[in-house]
Amino acid sequence: MAVKRLKFLFLSIPEYLSQRLNRFFFAIILSLLSITIGTLGFHWIEDYTWIEALYMSVITISTVGFGEVHPLSNFGKIFTSIFIIYNLAVFTFLLSIITSFIMEGELKNVLQNYFLLKKVNQLENHIILCGFGKNGRKVAEELIKNEIEFVAIDKQKETLQGTHYQALSKKILFIEGDATDDEILQMAGVLKAKAIITTLPKDSDSVYIALSAKQMNPKIKVIARANEPSSESKLLRAGADKLVRPDQISGTYMANLITRPEITEFLDIISGMGELKLEEFYFEEFKEEYKNQTIKDLHIRENTGVMILGFKDDVRGFIINPSPNTILGTGDIMIVLGTTEQLQKFASLYTNKNYKPK
Repeated sequence: MAVKRLKFLFLSIPEYLSQRLNRFFFAIILSLLSITIGTLGFHWIEDYTWIEALYMSVITISTVGFGEVHPLSNFGKIFTSIFIIYNLAVFTFLLSIITSFIMEGELKNVLQNYFLLKKVNQLENHIILCGFGKNGRKVAEELIKNEIEFVAIDKQKETLQGTHYQALSKKILFIEGDATDDEILQMAGVLKAKAIITTLPKDSDSVYIALSAKQMNPKIKVIARANEPSSESKLLRAGADKLVRPDQISGTYMANLITRPEITEFLDIISGMGELKLEEFYFEEFKEEYKNQTIKDLHIRENTGVMILGFKDDVRGFIINPSPNTILGTGDIMIVLGTTEQLQKFASLYTNKNYKPK
């Protein structure tokens, strides 16, 4: 019971650490049990007072060599001999555990995990990133660049090794564990997260994560990496909202470099790799005086230089190259294209959004 309570105190720390903690507290319990047995034995066998019996237990366990409170009987000597042998084993076990915690840095790991999970527990509307391989690290870089809070989960913390990721590690809340474990997802704050991205190499693991995440938080958005075409339907049935096929995307991109080189170059420019950038602005972010106005009345192009490429609403979906009479209404999203300077000017003039270059 004591071990379970302490495990809860440490916010359900990873299994490998909880096992070490269990051993540590088991050794503590054995030591307390030893003192209790010694106190009871000396009290009943030698008729010591409770204080004298406790004193005898402590000096016997510690082997400090102090004399007995009163001369021991033959039965008391036998009990003391057995008691000393038992405590040598307990002391050796406890010493090995303490040495492991101090010398091997396990206590430091426990404390680091405690403070890490305390930070995670304070997050809301964050992203959970499952898997920190090549794709996962690229996702992390983009989230960091866009200043989006996220928690990364991977079985091996060694994925953070390397000069580049050691520098990034200070900005990454990293949980070492299996993302298919419901307890690990709860540690990552799945109940309060707004989205979960799984980049794991096994589609079966992604299916399980999608099922678990949706069961624990039906509102969470699940974006999953699909490695095999046959897994796509399973991932969608499991609750994945969007699927990404990295091999398909990279193959299509390489082919387009040959078949549509200029279009591909243009898409690279507007995707953030060049001077021009695409940005989305929500209706709620606009200042009150600009809400429920037509594009023509807003004079956006004249005032800022940005180009409105599209709208998205709940009824018609995406509207490419909207007409000047399109009204900016509740729930709409405006997609604009411009330079960083133009986008900053647009955000400052029309919205309450603090736009930062990405």
